[in-house]
Amino acid sequence: MAKEKKRREKSLVREYFELIAETAVFVFFVMTFVVQAFQIPTGSMEPTLLVGDFLLVNKLVYSVPPTSLEKSVLPRRDIERHDIVVFKYPKEMNKDFVKRVIALEGEKVEIRDKQVYINDEPIQEGYKVHNDSQVFNKDGFYHYDDAIRDNYGPVVVPPGHCFVMGDNRDNSMDSRYWSFLPMSYIKGKPWVIYFSYRAERDAFTKTGFSDRLKKFASFLPKARWGRMLRIIR
Repeated sequence: MAKEKKRREKSLVREYFELIAETAVFVFFVMTFVVQAFQIPTGSMEPTLLVGDFLLVNKLVYSVPPTSLEKSVLPRRDIERHDIVVFKYPKEMNKDFVKRVIALEGEKVEIRDKQVYINDEPIQEGYKVHNDSQVFNKDGFYHYDDAIRDNYGPVVVPPGHCFVMGDNRDNSMDSRYWSFLPMSYIKGKPWVIYFSYRAERDAFTKTGFSDRLKKFASFLPKARWGRMLRIIR
């Protein structure tokens, strides 16, 4: 009886171990190939995405399936205008940025007095905001970075690239300043906000365990419950 009991205990321990191992492998696979967690650190995408939003990014939506079978099964589509994308920042490849696709390859993009034109036609952007009523123009005595904020181009997006901008149009470091985004740098499309809280911009500067614990304890009173599980469009 004692030997049989030990065998059952060993079998139970083995089952738990296998379950934990399988779960760990599944989570690793999902976090590596399917989704990525991402935190909004700046206000460049306000009001669509706020500082303190935590997102899950769909990494499969723009991927190229290796076989025709996977292509027929996996939900995939091409990048379209107005898509929000997470990408490797071309100036610092170890950083991820999030912006909105405004123009695709082969399209002429121009900004005239804050209005975006694609192929000489104005586009409607219900998501964007302008918090600065002043309009900088190229003929004024302004710094170059100021002038191109509100009046830019025209330029044609080269093959294999796109032109991205932040929704907070007067406060976004985007393609107006660092040029076109290579499509190969795009990592995925933000899918859902899984957590959100009213964050200070320097909320994550401290790295000590006690500091992180204090930050975590302060999350709940600052939580934006209404933004949680919101699908991103």
